[in-house]
Amino acid sequence: MRTRTVDFDTVREQLAGRCFICELLAGNPEFPHHVVYEDDHAIAFLNRYPALYGYVLVAPREHREEVTGDFTRAEYLRLQALVHRVGEAIRRVVPTERLYVLSLGSRQGNRHVHWHLAPLPPGIPFDRQQLAALDTNVCLDLSDAELNELASKIRDAISASAEEPYPIDDQPRFEEP
Repeated sequence: MRTRTVDFDTVREQLAGRCFICELLAGNPEFPHHVVYEDDHAIAFLNRYPALYGYVLVAPREHREEVTGDFTRAEYLRLQALVHRVGEAIRRVVPTERLYVLSLGSRQGNRHVHWHLAPLPPGIPFDRQQLAALDTNVCLDLSDAELNELASKIRDAISASAEEPYPIDDQPRFEEP
């Protein structure tokens, strides 16, 4: 797959203090993203600078900054249910050894709470897994057509999961000793 280098300092300068998620939600054409899901409460979209193929961000529509403190328990659990639903859709579409789920951000940038769903492909050497897989200025260089196709596949998998065509396995994965 093709890659490109991103200067994230320049990206932050171009944002000029604006929230990229709020700008996306407002329809600002400077902040296009490939949306895979949205409802009255949340949005999920492909990462604009994906270190891994199938990397999606999930965020509440309302600007919130504290990952737990700005939500009621019910609001937080609704978002986590969406993180799970999108994560399962990603796993159905993209070969995934491990799905990384993180909430990253800071007061200096990316203040709007969002969760990163990053599928680690099989076969990546251990020293390039975990944070090393994400802490990079090298991202995949995907064409708009490739991003549209990926977004469409993830959207389809999310829609299919709403109809529950896949068996739901709520059983523990590990046997008791």
